[in-house]
Amino acid sequence: MQKALPIRVILGFVAAVIAVFTFHQGMILLLRETGMLGIPASAKVWNFAANPNGVPAVLNLAFWGGLYGAVFGALAPRFTWPLWLCGLLTGFTAALVGFFIVAALKGQPIGGGWVLMSWVRSFTINGCFGLGLGLIYPLIARRAS
Repeated sequence: MQKALPIRVILGFVAAVIAVFTFHQGMILLLRETGMLGIPASAKVWNFAANPNGVPAVLNLAFWGGLYGAVFGALAPRFTWPLWLCGLLTGFTAALVGFFIVAALKGQPIGGGWVLMSWVRSFTINGCFGLGLGLIYPLIARRAS
């Protein structure tokens, strides 16, 4: 039996928050520790330093990731592809939104300044988040039954 929309939205939000703290931040840690993709050794993972709005950076990421997860949960019954693949596409969508919408709102160069490594980094990290979302969501949805 299919879960009600509000439950799916909440489960999607929770799955995405978990994915941010594990898959997203874990990928940043992995890339930093291996020296791959130009992430400096000084880059902080699970960064609780306040952003300009006074919110810890990692909690800000978790909130915004959670919104992607809420949409993912709402749309999950309509997906015809495997959820892990839909999650991966959600992560790629998040990367594109960051490059074109968020950057423009923050007055930053759109498209990461069209630097290839910025694109590779963003798609790797956000794709990993999306993959985590697509793997975690069905686990907690099944558990919530």
